[in-house]
Amino acid sequence: MVEIRKIGVIGAGQMGNGIAHACALSGFDVLLNDQTPDQINAGLATINGNMARQVSRELISEDDRKAALERIQPAETLSDLSEMDLVIESAVENEEIKRTIFKQLCPLLRPEAILATNTSSISITRLASITDRPERFLGIHFMNPVPLMQLVELVRGIATEDETFDAAKVFVDKLGKTATVAEDFPAFIVNRILLPMINEAVYTLYEGVGSVEAIDNAMKLGANHPMGPLQLADFIGLDTCLSIMQVLYDGLADSKYRPCPLLVKYVEAGWLGRKTQRGFYDYRGETPIPTR
Repeated sequence: MVEIRKIGVIGAGQMGNGIAHACALSGFDVLLNDQTPDQINAGLATINGNMARQVSRELISEDDRKAALERIQPAETLSDLSEMDLVIESAVENEEIKRTIFKQLCPLLRPEAILATNTSSISITRLASITDRPERFLGIHFMNPVPLMQLVELVRGIATEDETFDAAKVFVDKLGKTATVAEDFPAFIVNRILLPMINEAVYTLYEGVGSVEAIDNAMKLGANHPMGPLQLADFIGLDTCLSIMQVLYDGLADSKYRPCPLLVKYVEAGWLGRKTQRGFYDYRGETPIPTR
C-alpha cells in the first residue's frame, strides 16, 4: 500500500483551502494550486486567518500554527504536483472543468500516485474513466468547513482497487476524521439527504408557506437543527446547491429532485449566499437581513 505523505490540492477556494489546512495540521506536506497566484495567495491568507482563530480558541497552539503554515507551499502550475503521493481536486462543481483538469494533470503524475476528487455529487466512475488511472482514482468528499467537520465520505468507482481505497482510509484516519463509505450514486449520502431538504425549504418560501425567518426558525427550534436550511444554503453557496440538485434530477430522473425555480432565480441574479454577500439573507450590514 502506498504511503501518503505529500498532498497536492487543486483549488484554493473554500473547500480546497480547508483541505490544505486540515492536511498541514495533521503533518502532511501540502502544495496548493489554483488558476492564478492571486487565488493561491488568497487561499493561503484564509488558512492563516482560520488557524489564528483556532489558536485564539485554544484548539491548537501557536507552534502548531507556525509548523502547519510552513508545510503548505504554493504550486503555480500543475507540473509542480508531479511528485505528490495524493492529489485532491477541489475545483468548482462542474464536470467539464474537472475533466479538463484531470486530462492536463494525469500525464504529469507518477504512475503510483493516487488521484481523488472532492466532488459532492458527480459520478466517480465517470470522472475516473477519462483518467489514465481509474484503479487509483476515488472520491474523498470533505464536509464544509473542513477543519471543523469530522465526516469524510469515501466513494469508490467501479474500477477503484482495494489498495487505493485502503490508502485513502488510512489518510482520513491520520487527519483525525471519520470515514463513511458511500456508493457511487448521485450526491452520495450526505447531499442525497441534505440538498432535497434545502430545495424543499426553498419551495416552501417560493410558495409563500413561510418567510425566510419563519422557515429557518421552524427547523432550528422545531427540529433542533443548528442552522436553518436557507441559512445553510447561503453558507454552502446557492450555485453549489443548484448544481447538486441538477445532478440528482438528471441522474435519477425523478421529479422530486427538480430544482426550485426560486433557487434558479437567485443563482441567475448572482445572489449566491455568503460568498457574494447576498443570498436568502443580505450580509452587507452588521447583521444578516432576509431578502424575502
